[in-house]
Amino acid sequence: MINIEYKEKLDKEHYEFIDKEFNKYAIENSVICNYVPFSFVAKDKEKIIGIITGHSYYREVKISDLIVLAEYRKKHIGKKLVEEVEKLFKDKEFDNINLTTYEFQAPEFYKKCGYKIEFIRKNEKNPKLTKYFLVKNLHN
Repeated sequence: MINIEYKEKLDKEHYEFIDKEFNKYAIENSVICNYVPFSFVAKDKEKIIGIITGHSYYREVKISDLIVLAEYRKKHIGKKLVEEVEKLFKDKEFDNINLTTYEFQAPEFYKKCGYKIEFIRKNEKNPKLTKYFLVKNLHN
């Protein structure tokens, strides 16, 4: 009998399973998975003031989270974190960096960083939750 469990956090065994199976399936389809997580942390002395996370896979880079403390916003910390990701992947075999953000978060910020809107999923019930899908080509 098959049992399905809810897990709030995965352990090392689960991540190894994911990595092995993603790569195996990619190889079967003549594609290199190339999954590598990344994160950059901005600090003011020892205080964490911002973090950007994501991963690379196939020929893309995905920014998952970008958070900057409110009192450090508008001081280019977010832009510097995004630029670090771009520098890390610029001269490698990746085509683009992509991300999603909501209307209430940072679509204008990412556009100022050179990201282009690919798609907008409107939320009729709560426009603040309209979701933006953005991309930046790494070979321009």
